[in-house]
Amino acid sequence: MSSVRRDGKDTIIFVTKEDHATPSRAELVEEDPNDPYEERGLILPNGEINWNCPCLGGMASGPCGTEFKDAFSCFHYSKEEVKGSDCIEQFRAMQGCMQLYPELYPQDAEKSPGQTSQDSADNSDVHSTSAAEQDSVTTQPDTESSVES
Repeated sequence: MSSVRRDGKDTIIFVTKEDHATPSRAELVEEDPNDPYEERGLILPNGEINWNCPCLGGMASGPCGTEFKDAFSCFHYSKEEVKGSDCIEQFRAMQGCMQLYPELYPQDAEKSPGQTSQDSADNSDVHSTSAAEQDSVTTQPDTESSVES
């Protein structure tokens, strides 16, 4: 005789040789559209954010996951005319956190020519130095790699 045990969302069924000898009487149940373990994309049917969506690339669980969730939630639920315009502080906090982990969140691909890391972090500040002056300060040539062998 088989035995059935529930473990969280899983059902575990132990069967005997006799159970295998007879045709199955298992009934398939329709999927629950609100099952939080089922992958449904970024937005769940109830309108909430699916933090387990692979499309987020682990951002929700990384070292800046809390900041990411705050910023993304604010944007998702924003009712402003310009969606997300009320979320500037949350995005600044997220970007500040990401700058603490440059190996996990590289920012070089996001910078335009002549833009420094500080410009990327806070593009609303007006800087008095020109882009050329900033480059000369922030970019230092690697003399070892420029020597020919």
